[in-house]
Amino acid sequence: MFTELLEQHQGNFLVFTGKFCGYCTAAKRFLNQKELPFIELSFDDYPSELRDEVVQATLHRTVPVIFDLRGQDRIFIGGFDELTRYPING
Repeated sequence: MFTELLEQHQGNFLVFTGKFCGYCTAAKRFLNQKELPFIELSFDDYPSELRDEVVQATLHRTVPVIFDLRGQDRIFIGGFDELTRYPING
């Protein structure tokens, strides 16, 4: 399921979120302020297997889990703190 979601949302940032997550809200606000396209997928709307797949692939256990899918490569950024240091244009 995880790989299919990455392919489906190519050309955007992909932000996996959870309910009541302040860092998720901050990440979405940051991307909006930079006018960058993103898709939000809440782990709460999917079977727990999706979160397990994402954790296994990234070793990142907290939300948000952010990917840059704008180019040829699928780049795992990390969470909100990593997003704020990520070279958005490069």
